[in-house]
Amino acid sequence: MQRLLHQAAATLALAAALAPAAHADITIGVNLSLTGPLSSLGLPIKESLALWPGQVGGEKIKLIVLDDASDTVGAVRNTRRFITENKVDLLLGSSGVPAVLAMAPVATEAKTVQLAFAPAPRPGGKDDWTFPLPQPVSLMSDAVAQRMVADKVRKVAFLGWNEGYGEMWLQAFGASAKKAGIEIVATERFAPPDTSITAQALKVVAARPDAVLIVGAGSAAVMPQIALRERGWAGPIYQTHGAASPDLIRVGGAKMDGTILPAGPVLVAEQLAEANPIRPVALDYVGAFEKAHGARSRTQFGAHAHDALKVLQRIVPVALKKAAPGTPEFRQALRDALESEKEIVISHGVLNFTLANHTGFDERGRVMLKIDKGQFQLIP
Repeated sequence: MQRLLHQAAATLALAAALAPAAHADITIGVNLSLTGPLSSLGLPIKESLALWPGQVGGEKIKLIVLDDASDTVGAVRNTRRFITENKVDLLLGSSGVPAVLAMAPVATEAKTVQLAFAPAPRPGGKDDWTFPLPQPVSLMSDAVAQRMVADKVRKVAFLGWNEGYGEMWLQAFGASAKKAGIEIVATERFAPPDTSITAQALKVVAARPDAVLIVGAGSAAVMPQIALRERGWAGPIYQTHGAASPDLIRVGGAKMDGTILPAGPVLVAEQLAEANPIRPVALDYVGAFEKAHGARSRTQFGAHAHDALKVLQRIVPVALKKAAPGTPEFRQALRDALESEKEIVISHGVLNFTLANHTGFDERGRVMLKIDKGQFQLIP
């Protein structure tokens, strides 16, 4: 009898060894600014994550969403919680540049891919685990400078945030303007929570530029433009892709008409050429989001969540061939796939990440728009 029991136990052990491994959820930690001054960036991303399917590559997806309250300390705390407590396979976020930069060292320490929802600059290389899904600022600032040249602008005043996003634009546009032969005649800064910038607006107007470049994001980009108009500025105003949101028009109203700005193609998906490969991907997101939230509710911020899904749909099946979720090998395999898969079409452009290039975009990821009668219109 004892021998029969041993044989039965051995048979069961062999069967267990030969049986397919149980599928584990792919756990993703999502850090967003859902409260605080950058909440207008994070909230549409959260709403867009609700449109995700329950599975990618045949594996269940588990999303854990935390609010960093538009604060870098909160972003680091959340990221460490994802790593130590939730043992996540991937990090998403944050929705603001300062928080993305704060999360990046933690992602590197944990050797976990971070798909960022804000355009923080990245060095690339083996020690960089952060891959931004928004377009790099330099790509957009070059487009703005080229548009200014076409509009015969020679002198520009800069009026922008005094934090990470504003600093990136100041540096990038300085280089773009120099290449284009444009002079920056005034540089004024303000904080995202500021409710009045009268002194800065007066200095901008006094500098007598040909045009003004405003650098802010979401609805917070409205206030400086209204301040300029109320101080007598009647000249052209350019904004950045951080302002490319229906909130800009909803809050600013008619004072936004005439504004020129760069954006991701998703914002004007219907206006893209039929042959453009981005068009169907962008329309897929726009159709789903506006069905849930109403016409013209799309934002390019929310679309980054859709783009994260499109990226995962490409890299997860590749990574699963090498390792199972919940392991260091799977996290490494996700990164390897991210850097090797080519021409990943998303709603904002076409991505080609490599080990040395963690920005991934080319000119297909930008369009120039003009606000006309409360509508974003594509500039050919």
